[in-house]
Amino acid sequence: MRIAALFVALAAFAAAQSLPPAPGAHVVTISSPEMRGNEPGIAVNPSNPKQVVAVFQGHSRAAYSTDGGQTFTLAEGTTPSDWHTAGDVSTTFDNKGHAFLCYLTFDKLSTTSYWAHGAGRNGIFVRRSLDGGKIWEHDPVALKAFTTGQEPNIQWEDMPRIFADNAPHSKYTGNLYVGWIEWEIEQSIMLFSRSTDDGRTWSTPLRISSHAGLPRDDNGGLVGFIGTVDGDGTIYAVWADGNTIAFTESRDGGRTFSKSRPIIETAPLYFGGVPGVARVMGFPQLGADWTRGKNGGKLYVAWSDYRNGDIDVFAASSSNHGHSWSEPVRVNSDPIHDGNDQFFQWLAVDPLTGVVYIQFYDRRGDDANRKTRVTLARSIDGGKTFTNYAWTSEPFDGQNAFLGDYTWLAAYNDRVYGVWTEVVAETETSSASTSRRSGTPTVVRVGTADFRESAR
Repeated sequence: MRIAALFVALAAFAAAQSLPPAPGAHVVTISSPEMRGNEPGIAVNPSNPKQVVAVFQGHSRAAYSTDGGQTFTLAEGTTPSDWHTAGDVSTTFDNKGHAFLCYLTFDKLSTTSYWAHGAGRNGIFVRRSLDGGKIWEHDPVALKAFTTGQEPNIQWEDMPRIFADNAPHSKYTGNLYVGWIEWEIEQSIMLFSRSTDDGRTWSTPLRISSHAGLPRDDNGGLVGFIGTVDGDGTIYAVWADGNTIAFTESRDGGRTFSKSRPIIETAPLYFGGVPGVARVMGFPQLGADWTRGKNGGKLYVAWSDYRNGDIDVFAASSSNHGHSWSEPVRVNSDPIHDGNDQFFQWLAVDPLTGVVYIQFYDRRGDDANRKTRVTLARSIDGGKTFTNYAWTSEPFDGQNAFLGDYTWLAAYNDRVYGVWTEVVAETETSSASTSRRSGTPTVVRVGTADFRESAR
């Protein structure tokens, strides 16, 4: 038995080492260890792909690049001074080349995981930059906020995600959209707001979840809103609802939505038991192929769960606007049931080529299931198969750190831009920087890859 187990471990290790490197892979650190950065987002300017904005929690920080993600500079003025904490950040560019930063704010956490119980001041805000993320406007716009903490029936607004309609043939091009969770005393629901004037004003939040979740931030609550826009301006959105992925759509620019419904059955998408990580979520992401190629019009969804014992990453596709979905495809290419976890996946579809990319934390090759690298998967056949590439070579150990609840990925014209959190290596920090705050220091890294040569 020991010989057999050793053979399996060696085979898995060999598989990990044989991953080809992501072409043109480049990784840069954009936060310092004392920031304890995590929960990042990233976006590339379709009007000028040299401009890239990466954001992260620590608190509500933004970094901008003017050279396609090779180097970044931290921006000033993104952390609100009138709130104790700002986080759960996301970012997007619109068709005018303006950057937007969306985040939540609060002064204190309420009852653990039961966020509406004893909720105080909190809200969802959006801030705008007109120069690619270097300078951010001073006054953010509130989408929904309880600014005094004394309002009757205070809810807890959580995990906002911003995205833009940049489809050239959409009659809603230029619209901005945000979806998020509202935790209430008795339930959790998904809310949605839109802006038609470049983010200056936002519509009254609209409930888009037909089925309510449980009121706790555990399995059974609604979690992880992600929206995307198809080439004709149709909005599609997904989130985790118990052991299913929920789906809805809007064909009128976000004024109304179809009744949300489950589309894919999963194992639980909020799970513990991952060694060295405080917690892990496998909630879904969604992307659309705008191109007019053979896979044009397809929708893709990615998630992770432990139906195979260890955690794997999965993807499914739809060729009929979400009415039906393919059988799940296992994205990670290590041996099935090998006991190594792949988690914190993120999906992006290149709007110019239709190629599908998924990044994830990868522990293949480590029989202790602790050493973590970042892998990039790529599909050029409409999500039927995925080729795995090594994006990082040096692993990190989680050390029971809080890595956040997500990573992020963007793609444009065969270039890929990923952002994720890593635990700081001892060589990257000092006793002076780590003694000021308790907890394991983390940093946010941005990775770029370039498939333009292979596409020719």
